[in-house]
Amino acid sequence: MKKLFLLILAASPFILKAQTEDEPKDTSWKSIYRAAATRINDLVHTKLDVKFDYDKSYLYGKEWVTLHPHFYPTDSLTLDAKGMDIKEVSVMKGTSKSKLKYDYDSMLLRITLDKTYKADENYTIYIDYVSRPNELKTTGSAAITDAKGLYFINPKGEDKDKPTQIWTQGETEANSAWFPTIDKPNQKTTDEIYMTVPSKYVTLSNGLLISQKKNADGTRTDYWKMDLPHAPYLFFMGVGDYSIIKDSHNGKEVSYYVEKEYAPVARKIFGETPAMIGFYEKITGVPYAWPKYAQIVGRDYVSGAMENTSATLHQESAYQNARELTDGNRWEDVISHELFHQWFGDLVTTQSWSNITLNESFADYSETLWNEYRYGKDKGDEHIQENRTAYLSNPSNAQKDLVRYTYRDKEDVFDQVSYPKGGAILHMLRYLVGDDAFYKSLNKYLTDNRFKSTEVAQLRLAFEAVTGQDLHWFFNQWYYGSGHPKLTIDYNYSGDNAQVILKQTQNTGKIFRLPITIDVYNGSNKLRYKVWMTHQVDTFNFRSAVKPTLINVDADKILLVDKTDNKTSDNYVEQWKNAKNYLDRREALDFFAKKKMPELAQGLHDRYYNLRLYTLNRLDLNKSLLTPEVLTEVEHIANTEPYKTVKAKAIDILAKQKDKKYTALFTKYVSDSSYSVAGSALDGLSKLDPANAYTLAKKYSNDAKGKLGAIVSGAIMANGTEEDFIIIFNQYKNAPLNESKLQLTSDFGNYLVKVKNGDNVKKGVDEMMKFRNIVPEQYRNFTDPTFKQAFDKIAKAKKDEGNTQVADYINGLMK
Repeated sequence: MKKLFLLILAASPFILKAQTEDEPKDTSWKSIYRAAATRINDLVHTKLDVKFDYDKSYLYGKEWVTLHPHFYPTDSLTLDAKGMDIKEVSVMKGTSKSKLKYDYDSMLLRITLDKTYKADENYTIYIDYVSRPNELKTTGSAAITDAKGLYFINPKGEDKDKPTQIWTQGETEANSAWFPTIDKPNQKTTDEIYMTVPSKYVTLSNGLLISQKKNADGTRTDYWKMDLPHAPYLFFMGVGDYSIIKDSHNGKEVSYYVEKEYAPVARKIFGETPAMIGFYEKITGVPYAWPKYAQIVGRDYVSGAMENTSATLHQESAYQNARELTDGNRWEDVISHELFHQWFGDLVTTQSWSNITLNESFADYSETLWNEYRYGKDKGDEHIQENRTAYLSNPSNAQKDLVRYTYRDKEDVFDQVSYPKGGAILHMLRYLVGDDAFYKSLNKYLTDNRFKSTEVAQLRLAFEAVTGQDLHWFFNQWYYGSGHPKLTIDYNYSGDNAQVILKQTQNTGKIFRLPITIDVYNGSNKLRYKVWMTHQVDTFNFRSAVKPTLINVDADKILLVDKTDNKTSDNYVEQWKNAKNYLDRREALDFFAKKKMPELAQGLHDRYYNLRLYTLNRLDLNKSLLTPEVLTEVEHIANTEPYKTVKAKAIDILAKQKDKKYTALFTKYVSDSSYSVAGSALDGLSKLDPANAYTLAKKYSNDAKGKLGAIVSGAIMANGTEEDFIIIFNQYKNAPLNESKLQLTSDFGNYLVKVKNGDNVKKGVDEMMKFRNIVPEQYRNFTDPTFKQAFDKIAKAKKDEGNTQVADYINGLMK
């Protein structure tokens, strides 16, 4: 599961505010031990025959589920079955059925079996049922904003701008809203699914499509079969009008299900997938296990993406057109994340949600591994640093263990501890044992536990078996413990002795054991030392005939620490010159920016494009450093930079100068293939000629997304007329789901105040409300005032105009 909304907003100030204010008053959950589910019966095979009622948003299902007792004989079976209408429960006797007694409370189906079964004795239960997901009352989380399992999207085709689709979302335990099962992660079952759908639609499920049968009523029945066992939460069904673009890897189909509009760019979005599979096979030594790998994009999806076995579901933010992709594929990290789950999560699955790190931390770290392999070490180092920053940004994260046997709700473990902190911990483990041992240990873990469920202790045992080391200290410290070291670094030099004083300042009473690499520099020459910090204060002495020009603690930048490094300005200048890692250079740039040092401009020539972009952003915040000489360098970047995001930022800085000498440059790039570049250029032209901004915005409004869309929207919303409604509405509707759209909400609301057409006002307000409803509940105490202010303003304007019907409609929405 890639929890997109939380990660997008992780660095925003309101996250901390919302999490603090929404802290539950009831803390009784802290004394509840969250054990793995007791296995009384084990799933063996699940066979489903389902049909869909698009008018009612119902699923009519028939199920044959085969089980056996786990160990102890039993005469009963309890299945999760949420919000269903149960028509019949029987035990199969050959081809005949014998009805059974059962009790159903709308959540659990308790069945009295026809006899007592032993551990090696299979039995098959038949269930005739109706799933009514829209009538099920559920709550979600920051990762998964809803939990009704089965979703009918625009089922009656009433929204002409949205396709009709069906998709399912199982994690954590929501698939039992559309088929009865033991909905726990420590269960595994093979499956086969017969799906009857209108013949104009295609279907997707786990495993392989075995057959298709046309029916006389205009429907078609597709038969999907998965011969390998997987957890019930990973079952998937997808239905819709899709184009299927096919690639392959080692003879297995790799496919992309996209709406027809995106068929020409499907490979540009998902086309790295075969190479990713090959890379993950290489580093783990474990071939991709499943018979195919498909990826499908679903409208109105309740999370970022989901690693259903052999059939990953992505939210519609995955869609990007050719112009958007010139800035880079914003979805590639998600694609790599979900794919690695096919090993960590699907092939080997967490035994309980307490051990979700075995799924999510590995998937999160896979993004670092892929970036490092595909784009170089700087890219990988940047990604892992983003992980550390995301975790450290919220102080409450430090209070949570990575492995959590107490939690308020199972959904709560999908957070910045299980994801980015867990990834950063794996990065430290990799460097502790070395690459060869790290990947050999992953191979052993995956091979020993293939098609099983596990807990973190089994990961530790795999690493210990390979390395021969006792790693209890590492796992106790990082997996079963909370927090991180706060490290202060001081330096002394006397005689021929260079001294480093390390002090852990966290006030938790916990002292971290830290393996640390220290590089001691004399100009470009360096000596490397490996030391261990084991006390609150440790002092390390290094013989040096001259005072070192730089001492670089944690030289490879591996540790997850919140550090205060008391280097001098001269030290940071030397660090920029001679310490070559991504974070070495970024730390130096941060220091130069903080101290307003002209050395900051050296970052414009860094080898890594994102550090050139970072430098431009820091210069933009330090106007005093934008000297004529630096602006000349920025102009050179605007004209020559191959990376579009860097070029766009350079043009953005030039646009803020409001200098007519850049007119030709802006004119040249306003039609660039990149929305970012074109948007910055249009902004520059608009600033030079504000009176013409509206006309310019209209000129480029037909194809405007991203930065170009924001500039166009701002100009048209501020100056637009009634006739501009469709343009403005589409700009707001298609804006990325992030904090920028929240800011755009106020502008859109101000525009709707001016709109006289009541139907258009309702349409606009409805679109604002759709965005509002996507925001997880724990963040709404921050976001709702923006919506309420906009709605109040619109409603008052409509009431003043005498359009009380629209005013009442808006007030009704607010209630």
